[in-house]
Amino acid sequence: MSFMNWLDNRFPATKVTREHITEYYAPKNFNFWYFFGSLAMVVLALQIVTGVLLAMNYKPDAGLAFDSVEYIMRDVWGGWFVRYVHSTGASMFFVVIYLHMFRGLLYGSYRNPRELLWIFGVIIYLAMMATAFFGYLLPWGQMSFWGAQVIVNLFETLPFVGGVLSEWIRGDYVISDITLNRFYAFHYLLPFILVGLVFLHIVSLHKVGSNNPDGVEIKKGPKGNRWNEEAPKDGIPFHPYYTVKDLLGTVVFLAVFFGIVFFVPEMGGYFIERPNFEPANPLKTPEHIAPVWYFTPYYAILRAVPSFAGTQVWGVLAMFASIAVLFFLPWLDRSPVKSIRYKGPITKLALMVFVVVFIVLGWLGTQPPTTDLTIMAQFFTLVYLLFFLLFPCFSSGGEKLGIGGKLLLLVSVLLLLGTLFYWWFGWSGGPASSLKLVYTLLSVGVLLIFGVVPAYIRPDSVKPVPERVTS
Repeated sequence: MSFMNWLDNRFPATKVTREHITEYYAPKNFNFWYFFGSLAMVVLALQIVTGVLLAMNYKPDAGLAFDSVEYIMRDVWGGWFVRYVHSTGASMFFVVIYLHMFRGLLYGSYRNPRELLWIFGVIIYLAMMATAFFGYLLPWGQMSFWGAQVIVNLFETLPFVGGVLSEWIRGDYVISDITLNRFYAFHYLLPFILVGLVFLHIVSLHKVGSNNPDGVEIKKGPKGNRWNEEAPKDGIPFHPYYTVKDLLGTVVFLAVFFGIVFFVPEMGGYFIERPNFEPANPLKTPEHIAPVWYFTPYYAILRAVPSFAGTQVWGVLAMFASIAVLFFLPWLDRSPVKSIRYKGPITKLALMVFVVVFIVLGWLGTQPPTTDLTIMAQFFTLVYLLFFLLFPCFSSGGEKLGIGGKLLLLVSVLLLLGTLFYWWFGWSGGPASSLKLVYTLLSVGVLLIFGVVPAYIRPDSVKPVPERVTS
């Protein structure tokens, strides 16, 4: 105790432990979906530790980078294990983050008073994407080199600043040794920025309190439990109850994680692409260039948007818009309830459709473009954007559509009309009429079911929310 007194007089160790662990009261009805936040922190710690170990033997030099990775794999004691943990961790990081974000969509964790918490989460997601992008070049394999070449060249399509921006990112006119050094520096720096963002995310979470599957604010409910008369009645201490629960989830997750590391680290070419086992060759283009799987939904959106007025910038803008729209989700949802448990069937259907759309776009991004796959990607890109644009319509819960919602509905109609015009009149040599007719009917159906019907014809019903959380 004397040591703790000495420490508390100089640093609020006990106070911080109580506020954020032992006396932080979380809702008592957390379920399976609440594992993934803590798992994300576990994977982040693994990535930082293995990244530092890899950096001890990696050479950020265009002539030596690929050989240094081979040296780590073959000659460094345990190097193969560290490298595979790091490469597997990159993919598993996105797996747990996507599931964590899906839980936010399920239970309305982006709603008042957690708007800033959600925004911090989206910023973390963007920082993760940047970290993964910069790290993707470091093995200096064929897919790393050409994938970086394609992605950086996208920035050249931006008007006015495109050329300067892409040149600054590369540090040269082409992907070269300078680019490799620059990406290595950014890849090493960003994880520590991620740690700071995660800190802000957790502080924001503990300020407003955790959401739960019922969407009930336990802080506003009755007070008094077996630990504290002032604490929420439906809250339990995070430690030991949820630390033990998260520990069990971590053990199960690590069993799966290391099963992948030991038996299928390449995951059939999804975690490590086969061309990346060949050194980068600027004179030999791979047969099909595609990014890693966690980027492919946005890559499919990029490729789906056709060029117009002699520029591909529209695809780049659509790709950025598909990510940026996540920031506005707290203000797009107009439902009187938070949790999917109490929302109506149209909202539940819309969320199911969105999940399917995101998965299909991810698959399309891994495939070589053909006419049939391109129109499929255009249809699913349209549905992806309509999900967010029509959110105020199918989430209104019977309330009249405001000016903002009507404007988004108008934009949705214009977007649909523009897409249909391109399919039928602007796409010379496009898909067969039967295929265009199928996607036309499906697109109009999405607009009607998720936009017009809940907003003007039959409002999506909602169930009454209990005053206290259910068990």
